[in-house]
Amino acid sequence: MKKVYHLSTCNTCQRIIKELGIGDDFTYQDIKTEKITPAQLDEMKELTGSYESLFSRVARKYKELGLKDKSLAEEDYRQYILDEYTFLKRPVFIIDGQIFVGNSKKNVAAVAEAIG
Repeated sequence: MKKVYHLSTCNTCQRIIKELGIGDDFTYQDIKTEKITPAQLDEMKELTGSYESLFSRVARKYKELGLKDKSLAEEDYRQYILDEYTFLKRPVFIIDGQIFVGNSKKNVAAVAEAIG
């Protein structure tokens, strides 16, 4: 399976997808228009080992909701991501059982290597 969770309105996501030459062999899910299901999020957690690793602390709502001052548990991270798509660190690529989360150069290079 090859899938990418992204935002069509996110310039960074779109730039990375274009740079990598991701084509029609991937399934695309725009997380704004097609919400992440609990099952999808649980699958991502199984691949990464934690919901926290999928959680974006740079989302505007993170600051707005005062989450930096709270101690969050794994269930909290899961619920925030399900409630508000902006809390998913993106893009998320799942390629043949491997997961790549976020837009760091190292991560993008790893995706490029995985798609060969």
